[in-house]
Amino acid sequence: MINISEVLETNKMIEQENLDVRTITLGISLLDCADKDLNTTCEKIYRKITMLAQNLVSTGEQISREFAIPIVNKRISITPISLVGAACCKIPADYVQIAKTLDKAAKEVGVNFLGGYSAVVSKGMTKSDELLIRSIPQALAETERICSSVNVGSTKTGINMDAVRLMGDIILQTAYNTKEQDSLGCAKLVVLCNAPDDNPFMAGAFHGVSEADAIINVGVSGPGVVKYALEQMDKGKEKPANFEVLCETIKKTAFKITRVGQLVAQEASKRLGIPFGIIDLSLAPTPAIGDSVADILQCIGVEHAGAPGTTAALALLNDQVKKGGVMASSYVGGLSGAFIPVSEDQGMIDAVKAGALTIEKLEAMTCVCSVGLDMIAIPGDTKATTIAGIIADESAIGMVNQKTTAVRIIPVIGKKVGDTVEFGGLLGYAPIMPVNTYDCGRFVNRTGRIPAPIHSFKN
Repeated sequence: MINISEVLETNKMIEQENLDVRTITLGISLLDCADKDLNTTCEKIYRKITMLAQNLVSTGEQISREFAIPIVNKRISITPISLVGAACCKIPADYVQIAKTLDKAAKEVGVNFLGGYSAVVSKGMTKSDELLIRSIPQALAETERICSSVNVGSTKTGINMDAVRLMGDIILQTAYNTKEQDSLGCAKLVVLCNAPDDNPFMAGAFHGVSEADAIINVGVSGPGVVKYALEQMDKGKEKPANFEVLCETIKKTAFKITRVGQLVAQEASKRLGIPFGIIDLSLAPTPAIGDSVADILQCIGVEHAGAPGTTAALALLNDQVKKGGVMASSYVGGLSGAFIPVSEDQGMIDAVKAGALTIEKLEAMTCVCSVGLDMIAIPGDTKATTIAGIIADESAIGMVNQKTTAVRIIPVIGKKVGDTVEFGGLLGYAPIMPVNTYDCGRFVNRTGRIPAPIHSFKN
């Protein structure tokens, strides 16, 4: 049983260390909205979302006021739309109409983002999947709150290289379609391998087909809290604490953070009359000073994120966060661990500017973090095949290591290395990072899929 004393214990974390509940995400199945008629499908989608989510924002605000816990975002995730629109969408423009319906519903209920304009194509693409994917650049250019994701691989199926190659083109086209906003559309588009069904964080959130009709998932974030705990651990000491003390400090802090999320999730579930799904304990940074995963790595002992030892430090952090989380809640899920976005983390930005952090080092770090290459701005003249090669590399890490990986990369049209791009809000700002310009076109233009690794055969 969670009581108010546990929340009071975290007051200092909230007031001084940037602890927040990053999101309450309402997952909604739209499978029962499918119809052969496009307009009927859109009507059903709008009606179901606005009915189930009508009190989501007000409930989140009420909980935030009563318990003095910041709840930053209220979001919705839905069934991958390529499944819902399969019977009625004949051309990409049909999917754009659904996207606009989703955007209208999101605005009506007041949520920040709606995720699930998605397709799961890890083994192959249906005609519906391909139509949705080809609609993404227009859909993201003509909506405000829609987030899109495409899962191109998994440990069980391998990597669909036809989808990887297509996503290189789609990302570049999305960048062109939103170039007046510094290619902002790409910040709402992510390519995944081993995508979880219950992720509450955007842009990769969707409501998996294995989920209930509606579910409440909560994402908690607290890099600043962990940073403060590590600073206090070593404060005034000539020698740094040993690894046992370091790990225990992170684990205990993660436990306390997760308990706050558990309380919020249970309250939201009770008040909305919707089952509780999972707590996602992810150290998701913001541009605020001190709310940084890179700063935690510096507290652990590296001069800058990217220095030798960074990957080991991140692996330690990720593991202890998960261990603390699973002790605090029986239903820890989603991604859970540490995110390493560039634009959303001031410490990461500083490391890039100092020359300590490159895309190649970030890729190495993704082997042990929660997701992957996240919110990385690159030159606008980067080739689609290069982007596809980066997606393939990241997917291979996920496939072989049986973990979720992702690429949210932003080729900013008109920008070059040395420039800076401003996205605003939680998306922050980012220096344009150089990419390896050696050609990989012959590789990514091969058709078919990379087969699943040998250790995937466990039946």
